[in-house]
Amino acid sequence: MDLHEFIAAADAAGYLITVAREVDPYLEAARVIAAHDGRPVLLTRVRGSRFPVIAGVCSDRRYFGLALGVPAEQVIFRLAEALENPVPSVADATGEDPCQEVVEPEVNLEALPFLTHYAADAGPYASAAVAFINDPDTGPNASYHRLLRLDRTRVAARLVERRGTETAWRKSGPEGLPVAICIGLPLHVLLAASMAPPPGVDEMRIAAALAPTPMATCANGIRVPAAAEFVLEGHITHELVAEGPFVDLTGTYDFTRQQPVIVIERITHRRDAIYQALLPGQLEHRLLMGMPREPTIYAEVNRVARCLNVHITPGGASWLHAVVQIAKQAADDGKQAIAAAFRGHSSLKHVWVVDEDVDIFDPHDVEWAVATRFQADRDLVVLTDQPSSSLDPSAHHVPGQKSRTAKMGIDATIPWDTPTGPRAPEAYRRVKKMQS
Repeated sequence: MDLHEFIAAADAAGYLITVAREVDPYLEAARVIAAHDGRPVLLTRVRGSRFPVIAGVCSDRRYFGLALGVPAEQVIFRLAEALENPVPSVADATGEDPCQEVVEPEVNLEALPFLTHYAADAGPYASAAVAFINDPDTGPNASYHRLLRLDRTRVAARLVERRGTETAWRKSGPEGLPVAICIGLPLHVLLAASMAPPPGVDEMRIAAALAPTPMATCANGIRVPAAAEFVLEGHITHELVAEGPFVDLTGTYDFTRQQPVIVIERITHRRDAIYQALLPGQLEHRLLMGMPREPTIYAEVNRVARCLNVHITPGGASWLHAVVQIAKQAADDGKQAIAAAFRGHSSLKHVWVVDEDVDIFDPHDVEWAVATRFQADRDLVVLTDQPSSSLDPSAHHVPGQKSRTAKMGIDATIPWDTPTGPRAPEAYRRVKKMQS
């Protein structure tokens, strides 16, 4: 379902909050969205723009389940299946492409309701923007990039070092890198763009494995989902400007960096276009970024142990911490799972591995497993000077280089003291119900 269809379904299910009064895109809209964190919020009147704003569509697993037609707890397995089995190719749309129903006669980014979320922000940002580019060596790539509006035709984009867009941009000539930026996409496309497939695998092939994803071709040759609400076509130039401050996934301000300017040359959109916003550092940001890493961890752990489930935890900013549940079949499965989890999500900082009787979505249950099954001199894994996330303010950061950190894994599975299992497994089992 496209974004309009999702909004209608969310309304029918009782999830949608509609705000009919006029709100200011400077700070006020963000406050309204924050007051309903965890719910889709439709702002029908935004000062200075003729376009309504939707936010919060990705702030609960239930909404992904609604969009994919599966129970919320099954979303991770749908994602894992799509990651393992992307479609061979993504077909073009037939007939008129919704995202190109209207071609704006002139480029004016100030007509779009970019929001200023926090008082110390560098300015108004597009925070739910997905950039589509073509790498000459690896092909199409889709990824999120926050966009700081500089004026009517230019934005500054945060490009994470050595990721797809930044790598392709560095290889581009003096004319820069052609790009098409979509704002307002179906939820399954938003999920696919958050995933980290192997090099050379187009994220839209994963999206198409989740749901039909017809594509449209922009004037600059870039293919984008035809159901996008807005498409901003242009070039990522080699001009650099200061980008930031900006509140990132951890809820802390990210560093100000010199980042490339994107010149927008063409804007197209649907006739009834709805602008999608995302409140930085809140539930939607964390879930949308963190949950798509669960299937990559799941897939890697499954190669070395029987993985049952993965939870990127909100307490770890939905990016730096994970709990992995396995059905232990060998004494070293826990430590093997720890190593695999770090391979499955390179930004992961701390990981807990637990047995199948532990509820990975209950932090009290996970802590109980650590308290009763873990010994630090036997079950702790510490890795030093590892590649890490630029989002971790405690990591070691050098401009232009990959951030570095120490990583920790805790094997909180029942220890095996015989080749086939624990000698006294009942000693580790919790009494679930008091006997009368």
